Amino acid sequence: MSKPSIDQLNDTARRLRINILKMVHKAKCGHTGGPLSLIDMMVGLYFYKMRVDPKTPKNPNRDRFVMSTGHACPALYACLIEKGFIPEAEMWTLRGLGSPLQGHPKYKLEYGIEMSTGSLGQGMSVANGMALAGKLDKKDYRVYSMESDGGAQEGMMWEGAMTAGYKGLDNRCAMLDYNGIQIDGFVKNVKDVHPLADKFKAFNWHVLEIDGHNMQQICDALDEAEATKGKPTMILGKTIMGKGVSIFENKPQYHGVAPSDDELAVALKELGA
Repeated sequence: MSKPSIDQLNDTARRLRINILKMVHKAKCGHTGGPLSLIDMMVGLYFYKMRVDPKTPKNPNRDRFVMSTGHACPALYACLIEKGFIPEAEMWTLRGLGSPLQGHPKYKLEYGIEMSTGSLGQGMSVANGMALAGKLDKKDYRVYSMESDGGAQEGMMWEGAMTAGYKGLDNRCAMLDYNGIQIDGFVKNVKDVHPLADKFKAFNWHVLEIDGHNMQQICDALDEAEATKGKPTMILGKTIMGKGVSIFENKPQYHGVAPSDDELAVALKELGA
């Protein structure tokens, strides 16, 4: 099957931004800014690079993805609904009692969810374990994770980074949503993580720094990561929290609130819904 064009991927990201906002608005709680920040990189992963098939969600040779920044899961759900892993009707159950789509991902392999996440930084080490298992089993699948600069403030992130580099896990690729904002405000004012590139390089990672909203750069980086041998790859995607909707962009107060009726109307108009 041929790869989608950059224009097609950008349009997919636009439509998924609309679905993210609609599902969080319906839930009346949840995270708005983060999912809009990282959705372009998620689209690159799910619709350009990863080998996953909703018809065989437990295929032992599938690529794996761990949503380490679990609170941004509406972006993951939007991708999995679009891919056909999750029935579209589930979108409207987000954060509901008994719903499989909780406010943080809950392990459900038939829905394409590889790990329950939420504790920032923990996904880094679990994804490493999946990659090590692939090496031991002589499988050629790759393991991806989505990290964040807020997660980079956690010790667990760096234990995992050290392990992946030390083990030379070249079947391992992490993307990091580098939007400069966490729940308590701007990252630089809480506990600055700069310079992230130098830190990962020190742990033997191949590091790529890109515009996390530029789809061509995202796809090129994923290709380079797959071609890199002997070490894991970290793709640092510089992003804007709330990207795509002017009233949400780069504003810490929209880290964890649902859009109001009026805000949703503005957002949908800007996104061409």
